[in-house]
Amino acid sequence: MVSLMGLDIGTTGCKASLFNEEGALLSAAYMEYPTEQPGGGTYELDPERVWEAVRQVISEALLKVPGAEIRALSLSSLGEAVVPVDSDGRALGRAILYMDQRGIEQAAILERKVGKNRTMEITGVPLHPMFSLPKVMWIKQHQPEIYSKVWKFMPFGDYIAFLLTGRCATDYTMASRTMGLNVSAKQWDTVMFDAAGIEIGKFPELVQSGTPLGCIRQEIAEALGINADALVVAGGHDQACAALGAGILSTNQAVDGIGTVECITPAYSSPVLGSKMLEGRYNCAPHIIEGLYLTYAFNFTGGSLIRWYRDNFGHAAETEARARGVSEYDYLNSTAAVEPTDLLVVPHFAGSGTPYMNPDAKGTLYGLTLGTNAAQIYRALLEGVTYEMRYNLDCLKEAGIEVQALRAVGGGAKSDLWLQIKADIMNVPIERLSVSEAGTMGNIILAGTASGVYRSYEEAVRVLVKPVDIFEPEQPNQSRYEERYERYKRLSKAVADL
Repeated sequence: MVSLMGLDIGTTGCKASLFNEEGALLSAAYMEYPTEQPGGGTYELDPERVWEAVRQVISEALLKVPGAEIRALSLSSLGEAVVPVDSDGRALGRAILYMDQRGIEQAAILERKVGKNRTMEITGVPLHPMFSLPKVMWIKQHQPEIYSKVWKFMPFGDYIAFLLTGRCATDYTMASRTMGLNVSAKQWDTVMFDAAGIEIGKFPELVQSGTPLGCIRQEIAEALGINADALVVAGGHDQACAALGAGILSTNQAVDGIGTVECITPAYSSPVLGSKMLEGRYNCAPHIIEGLYLTYAFNFTGGSLIRWYRDNFGHAAETEARARGVSEYDYLNSTAAVEPTDLLVVPHFAGSGTPYMNPDAKGTLYGLTLGTNAAQIYRALLEGVTYEMRYNLDCLKEAGIEVQALRAVGGGAKSDLWLQIKADIMNVPIERLSVSEAGTMGNIILAGTASGVYRSYEEAVRVLVKPVDIFEPEQPNQSRYEERYERYKRLSKAVADL
C-alpha cells in the first residue's frame, strides 16, 4: 500500500501520521517527552529524547498498517530552538527553548548594534530574545567549549531530517524563526550575524520547502521498519505547514487555527515590514508557497478559555453531556445564550498575544448584573476571544494586510455557534474544512507533491482539503456586534492602562 507520512515535532511531544493518496488517515502515533527545567528560568529540550520519540512513533504508525510502503515523508516542527551538532553529527547538548530567559542581554546587544526598526526591516521579526540568534550568542559567551565544537545549529525538524538522511538543510519558514534570515532576499543576513558575532557557516544551507532531501539511510530504515527508498522532503515551521494544509494558496486568505491558543495566519504577496508591523509585534515570514508571505496573529486564550469555564463553572456539563450522548462542549454550546450579550470579556487570562505581547495582562469580565446568567457568560467568552482576533485583523489591515476570508481548523472549528459568532464579529465568511489537523495535512501535501503523487500544491489541495460548511455574516447580529466591538476596544485600552 503506497502511503505518505507527516511528522510533527512539538515542544512537548511528536506525532507520526500515515495517509493514503486520497487523504484518508491510515494510522497515527504520538509520544510525549519532558521539557527540561534546570532552574533559574531555563527551559530546554533534549534532542536525544526527541529522536528516540520520533523513532518510536514512526515504528508504531507503520506497525498499525502491515505492508505500508511510504512514498515520502515531510516534517513540521516548533521554531526558534536549535540543536548544537558537531561534525560527526552528534548533539552536543540540549536545545534552549523560546521561553528560556537566556538571551535577554544578547538581544540588548543586537538592539544597540542594529536597532529594532532595522532588525524588523531585515528579518521580518521583532527583535526579541526568544529567537535563535540571541540564544546562540549566549552559548558562545557562556559555553565556549560547546560553541567551538559546533558544526551546525539545526532547528528541530531539520535535525530529525538530518538524522534520517545525512543532509543538513533548513527551509525559509524555519530560518525566519532564527532572526538571522533576510526575509526579502531569502538568505542568511551578514548584518545580523556580524552584529551577533556568529559565523553564518554554523547554520544550515537554505532550501525551499518541498525540496527532496534524499532517501532514508539504510541503517535507519532497517531499524524503523521503513522502506529505504522513502523520500524525505523539506517541511517547515508548524504554522506555515498549517497554512498550506488549510489550502491557503493565495492572498487575502487566512487560516484560523482555533486550538488551545488561537492563531490567524494570513497570506500576502510581498514582504510587509513597516512600522505598523513592529508596533503590533507581527512577523513577516516566507510562506511555503514560493512568492507568498505569512503573518501570525495570535491570542494565548482560545480553546483554553472555554476549557477554563468548563472546569470551573460547568460542573453539570459532564453529567448532562453523557446523558445526551454528546461532548461536553456540544452541551455547553447548546445551553449558550441565543442572542449577542451585553457582556464584554477581555480574554487576557494568560497574558496577551499580538498586538500587545504583555505577559502581565489580565482578563476582564465587564457588565455583570444580578440578571446575568451562565448562558450569557459562556457566550460572552466566545465573543470576547473573537473581539480580540477582530482587533488583530484590524491592526493587520492598517499595516497593509487584509483578510477577506477565513478557513477554520482545530478543535474550536467544530462549534457551529462559535463559527457563526466569528463570521458576525469579523464580518468575513468562514469556511470549516474537512481537515482536522492542518499542520499534518501540510506535511502530506509537501511529501505528495515532491514525490509526484500530486502534480502541484493546487492539485493536492483539491484532493485533500475540502470545505464542508460556510458561515456568512448575518444581520441583525453583525450590526449589533459592530457597536459592541467599539465598546470592547475602549474597555481593553482602559484595562491595559491599569
